[in-house]
Amino acid sequence: MPLSRVALYTAVHPLSLKYVADWAASVRAQTDQGFDLWISVDGVAPAEVVRAIGHDLDATWLVAEPGATVGRVRDEAITQMVAACDAIVFTDSDDRLAPSRVEAARKGLRDLDGYGCALRLMDETGADLGETFGWPAGEDVEATMPRYNVMGLSNTAWRSEVLRQCLPVPAACELVDWYLATQAWGRGARLGFDRVCRMWYRQYGQATAPVRPPFSAEQVLRGAERVVGHYRLVLDRAYRMEASRLARLQEAADRARRFLEAVGGSPETLARYVAALNDLPLERAWWTFIARPELENLWNR
Repeated sequence: MPLSRVALYTAVHPLSLKYVADWAASVRAQTDQGFDLWISVDGVAPAEVVRAIGHDLDATWLVAEPGATVGRVRDEAITQMVAACDAIVFTDSDDRLAPSRVEAARKGLRDLDGYGCALRLMDETGADLGETFGWPAGEDVEATMPRYNVMGLSNTAWRSEVLRQCLPVPAACELVDWYLATQAWGRGARLGFDRVCRMWYRQYGQATAPVRPPFSAEQVLRGAERVVGHYRLVLDRAYRMEASRLARLQEAADRARRFLEAVGGSPETLARYVAALNDLPLERAWWTFIARPELENLWNR
């Protein structure tokens, strides 16, 4: 089905405000300009965003209520966009789009329900870190989605008809990207991943999902809590999932729960796990640092 109306979406918050001009310049440089721009502002005003960019934007502005959770902000935005547009290209306002990002996403969604692309890591100043982030080589969606995530809100595009089935996003949801991807996967959506880097992914201290070592004990423990919370929210709405996928999701959820119990109940186990984790080769996907299979002997007893 052709995509006659495509939304390009981002959310701007106080931590991303200093980077939004870089994001906006990359939006202006897109080879495909046939999109409607939608921007959520959370904790900042549209006028602040315009000042940071240096010029006005032809955009639909969505102003979050004070104190609204991440899940609530994203749910309200996605609900409005899927009613108005055929597809949504998600981006983070502290990241940078490659010029082909929208064009490749539109092409990808000709045959897919959800499309993701690889990301190139950059530091806070925008300098290339020489590392690529994305779907691990040799693994497919079936092997990956229950255990970790590569379908973020910076590097994906979705058909609206699929996203409608995944709504609402719970207000308590912290990992909105993984929640949407897991709900879509569980319902049999056609997902694909483009290993060409079409996003630059900025690394700085406040990231919800750290991807570069060294990892701290606090990051591992907080990450485990977030992952367990993710599974709980997904499984609360799993009644329409395919049976085989639901079984794999429940298995992954149980594994994460046991991991959290082990490292949360023993500072010694947590310390041993973190030390061993930081000696392992990197896995370039979100949440792979939780319950690593190679380290199971340290926590799964």
